[in-house]
Amino acid sequence: MPKPVQAFVALGANLEGPASQVERAFPELARLPGTRLVARSSLYLSKPVGYTDQPDFINAVAELETALTPRALLDALLAIEQRHGRRREFRNAPRTLDLDLLLYNGLIMHEPGLTLPHPRMHERGFVLLPLLEIAPDCRIPGIGPAAAICGVDSCGLHKLAHPSLAAKLN
Repeated sequence: MPKPVQAFVALGANLEGPASQVERAFPELARLPGTRLVARSSLYLSKPVGYTDQPDFINAVAELETALTPRALLDALLAIEQRHGRRREFRNAPRTLDLDLLLYNGLIMHEPGLTLPHPRMHERGFVLLPLLEIAPDCRIPGIGPAAAICGVDSCGLHKLAHPSLAAKLN
């Protein structure tokens, strides 16, 4: 297997016990072949984006060290989503679990179904705040330091300070 590299994954859910869905996904990420969970953010409660007539989301970010290629990692993330009952009905639809590959070892790439860095991550407070919590010096290729990004809408975003708060959302 190739030498492990750093990757970041965004986690989100708003159906069927969203906090539990996200919490259960962290150990699944850690069990991927050639992969280690390095850090995980707190859980954040956020308002839906795009299609707003749906429940609020629970979001988080995980830092991984992985020997998987970007495509193999994406395929593994999609398999975890499927195990959690993810159905892709329409863009920004409610979901049991959403796993987005945000960053992979500073790589910039565009392939069908895979763009790195994630094309909208720098516009989303529900991605940036959890990312900055675990990787304050993180740089987004083609954009710059994540901490320097201004004007991101973080309205309606709340860090869940205690696991019991997340439990009440299930």
